[in-house]
Order: sequence, then C-alpha cells, then structure tokens
Amino acid sequence: MKRPTINITPIERAGRVFVGLVGAIGGLILLASGGGPVVVVLEVLLVLAGLDLVATGALGHCPLYRKLGYTPASLKGAHR
Repeated sequence: MKRPTINITPIERAGRVFVGLVGAIGGLILLASGGGPVVVVLEVLLVLAGLDLVATGALGHCPLYRKLGYTPASLKGAHR
C-alpha cells in the first residue's frame, strides 16, 4: 500500500492533532455525562471528527485538499 503524499504543512499537522485530541477527549467526557439521544449523537460525531483530525494530522495528508487540488504555498514544488 502506497503512502499518500503530504499535503499539509507541519504547523497545520500539529494543530490538527491538538484540536482533534481536544475534541475527541471532550466528546468522550461529554458522553460519560449522559444526555438525550440527540445529544449523544452529537457527542459521538464530535469524537469521530476529533479522531479524523488526529488521523489526517498524523498522516500529513488531507483527502479533501487532494480532491480540491489545493496545495499550501510552502509545499508547492516540495518533493515529499
């Protein structure tokens, strides 16, 4: 399996991992407190979004950036 190309800057990668961890942990804490069914669904979505941010930050590849054809200016021309 080929590793996807890096299309996220190092600062954005760190930010994604940090915000993702905060979101996932916060969602888990909220899930532990209980609530109605709609609230639980929203909390699960928060945890999943946090885990997605952690994964894209750790890999350094954002599928949406690739689909949109976006490359940060600092990575243009970089061979990674």
